[in-house]
Amino acid sequence: MNLIIPDHYDPVLSVKETQEAIKYIRDTFQREFGKEMNLLRISAPLFVTQKSGLNDNLNGVERPVGFDIREMPEENIEVVQSLAKWKRYALKKYGFSMHEGLYTNMNAIRRDEEMDNLHSVYVDQWDWEKIIAKEERTDAVLEETVRTIFKVIKHMEHEVWYKYPQAVCHLADDVYFITSQQLEDLYPDLSVKDRENAITREKKCVFIKQIGKPLKRSGKPHDGRAPDYDDWDLNGDLLFWLPALNRALEISSMGIRVDEDSIVSQCKAAHCEERLSLPYHQMIRKKELPYTIGGGIGQSRLCMLLLNRAHVGEVQASIWPDNMIAECEKHNIHLL
Repeated sequence: MNLIIPDHYDPVLSVKETQEAIKYIRDTFQREFGKEMNLLRISAPLFVTQKSGLNDNLNGVERPVGFDIREMPEENIEVVQSLAKWKRYALKKYGFSMHEGLYTNMNAIRRDEEMDNLHSVYVDQWDWEKIIAKEERTDAVLEETVRTIFKVIKHMEHEVWYKYPQAVCHLADDVYFITSQQLEDLYPDLSVKDRENAITREKKCVFIKQIGKPLKRSGKPHDGRAPDYDDWDLNGDLLFWLPALNRALEISSMGIRVDEDSIVSQCKAAHCEERLSLPYHQMIRKKELPYTIGGGIGQSRLCMLLLNRAHVGEVQASIWPDNMIAECEKHNIHLL
């Protein structure tokens, strides 16, 4: 069991007060985020057909939850693992214009996830996507977008402080940018997670860029990233320091999406060129989909951060092993 138990942990708010705070954080954040980013709230699917190529295979080893439908016996249906590809398709289908975008509540089941303080088999996040021009596929646009998201999260600190001053977690005043290669060069003898903890402990909020490309020293990427949605030169993860666990907490994974060239080169690098024949991939190669930037922001993780909680199960109703539930209860960690 991978479980961190902080010393003398005090959640401050009762379970009922926590539920009220969760609703307040989610309602307020999505309203402010949509307004600041020019995003329209839309509905999204819980499942897609396997043959569409719209499901996200994440690191390539996670097994999607699949089932059949009586009226469509020839189709293999999969619960989405993320909406990274579907959102880009939806922007075209729904007629969004330049610099307009969408966001949605994404719920997923990731049955191969290792359960610990930060990971659950149930995923809840705000998935978002926005149309940009081809010439805006730049590092400067990526960083500007990250700063906008950081500003909204920082604003939420003040909102939560106003209602729950005894429970709020105080955040960094700025976001620090570093590439995954620079991070490896800085801490060559540390593991990936230890590097993340080291830099986030110092800077309090960090955006690690260029995730998916092999690093020079290890020959492996900083973290796995599917080759057919993020451009590995123009993506990254946003991390905040979480005092309750004394470690980094990833809040968002995002990036500028692949174009007609990078989808081919990255699929070749990942040895999955067979995907290029799928309908979604063909639309990108034929320039039938808009150029976009997008990502996901963890809903439960944002609540964890702003309320300084030690376990995602304190702000999310999910399934946990009995021994984890019992151990958490011993230390004042009340899993929903």
